[in-house]
Amino acid sequence: MNIRRRHFIQSAAVAGTLAATPAVHARKNKAKRYRTALIGSGWWGMNILKEALAAENVKVVALCDVDRDKLELAAEEVEDLTGDTPNTYGDFRELLDKEEVEIAIVATPDHWHALNTIAAIEAGAHIFVEKPTGHTIAESRAMLEAARANDRVVQVGMHRRIGPHYVSGMKFLKDGGAGDIGMVKAFVHNRGGAELPTPNSPPPEQLDWKMYCGPAPMRPFNRKIHPGGFRHFLDFANGTLGDWGVHWLDQILWWTDEKYPKQIHSVGGRPVKGPVVLNDRHQTTDAPDHQVATYQFESFTAYWEHRRFAGMGPEKSSVGCHFYGTKGTFHMGWRDGWTFYPADEKKSPIHQKAVHKEPDGHSIDLLWADFVDAIETGQRPTCDVQIGHDATNMSLLGMLSLKLGRSIQWDGAQERVVSDDEANRLLSRPYENGWSYPGTA
Repeated sequence: MNIRRRHFIQSAAVAGTLAATPAVHARKNKAKRYRTALIGSGWWGMNILKEALAAENVKVVALCDVDRDKLELAAEEVEDLTGDTPNTYGDFRELLDKEEVEIAIVATPDHWHALNTIAAIEAGAHIFVEKPTGHTIAESRAMLEAARANDRVVQVGMHRRIGPHYVSGMKFLKDGGAGDIGMVKAFVHNRGGAELPTPNSPPPEQLDWKMYCGPAPMRPFNRKIHPGGFRHFLDFANGTLGDWGVHWLDQILWWTDEKYPKQIHSVGGRPVKGPVVLNDRHQTTDAPDHQVATYQFESFTAYWEHRRFAGMGPEKSSVGCHFYGTKGTFHMGWRDGWTFYPADEKKSPIHQKAVHKEPDGHSIDLLWADFVDAIETGQRPTCDVQIGHDATNMSLLGMLSLKLGRSIQWDGAQERVVSDDEANRLLSRPYENGWSYPGTA
């Protein structure tokens, strides 16, 4: 099969970066190129890898994917960009056994993050892993413990901690620009409608579907899952809250001095998408099409809201966080930057435009530079695994309450639900297909 080659164009540095952007130290050894492997070589994994190549501090030695077509395309692109031919693997265990890897980029579906990351850490690699840090809270905890036990740097791909307008906006909030804040709302609103079941089919010849499912339950292959649709199938991810929610709930944790909420309650469902279907002939997604989760902290209340229908409507933004304070309302947004709306209507709003790496509107280049700097200085990275773990927990606690259909009391210090055996059993899940849960082998 002839695959059209694509060529990488390194973007120029973004001009006018805000003064509040975190400083990244000059690398100690500019000639150092880390032996790097990419586990999960689809669209987003290659986005990360290309930023690493643009930084000129990696040598790509290996790629891994369960889809041979994606693997072939990724290998060809790396060869185009570097002149090097990386070795390719369908099983990450074989890759880690045969290759000497100093950095592993993990960009697989969520249900694989823990096993991929822990195995790569134990093989001696530093890790750049996409969020969330686990499909369950216990998985995420196991990743954190492995990183600390092996003294490895783990950077989680929560680039909204490092983008210039997020940094300057957070400084505005922490300096008291919005006054005393009593409530925060994080939200994502999309368009959509009813979902008709999609026919199942045999897995494509190039796809190892059993390996794709891995520790998750085996279900019939469906084109809505792969490529790219796994986030709305709860066997593999945790819906919109487990995806977008990790970024925006993290903004709340970044702002507050409190480390975790004490009570969580969530409701939601599929009144628009329709009933969940899963049988031998066809299936639908099974994540909620809307969800509201309330997080009670000691000194404020936060809540999450998403819907996959109706669009933005009368609201000014479809994504972000609203911080409600005594001096007014602060909106931390994405492509629209941040805006403060004073409570005194005689005063004009204050606005800061977004500064992003386009075309994706993210800051992976800054996050990668921070990652390598952490490796070379021994400091914690900006999006350290602990930060990723805490933000992931917020989203997973919302999903836990939704599954239970009731509120939960959270002991964040012990990472246990208070006096609730049923809830605590859901902090992990049984693994399928012969895979062992972290720490149980």
